[in-house]
Amino acid sequence: MNYNDQYAYYRRAVEETLRCAVPADVPNPLGDAMRYSLLAGGKRLRPVLLLAAYAILQRDLTPALPFAAAVEMVHTYSLIHDDLPAMDNDTLRRGKPTNHVVYGEAMAILAGDGLLTHAFELMAAQTHPAAFAALGEVARAAG
Repeated sequence: MNYNDQYAYYRRAVEETLRCAVPADVPNPLGDAMRYSLLAGGKRLRPVLLLAAYAILQRDLTPALPFAAAVEMVHTYSLIHDDLPAMDNDTLRRGKPTNHVVYGEAMAILAGDGLLTHAFELMAAQTHPAAFAALGEVARAAG
């Protein structure tokens, strides 16, 4: 498989995982605000790199997918908060109105916080032997 095909394969796997990443029981408008930014597209470089690194050692990517989603959730949280009026006050992200423009500043803050918190919840629920160490690395790097 060439580079472009492999990148597309990993990116599709990430997109499929992200579609289910925000639990259905998160009440709206919070759930909608979280999904709005999380599913807005992008290169998905961070989760793709995670999957590519994992694939060097393991053929089955399934155990790595929650971590790939979590890394993208942490990244999306940082973008939502970076776009806020108190920070950069950006009104567009990936060609669409930013979260705070669509949902209001308070809901955008909650959406970012929800993505960050759920990312750690998602990782903590995994049973892979290296899950706790991976969670620790993400926590260290995200802080």
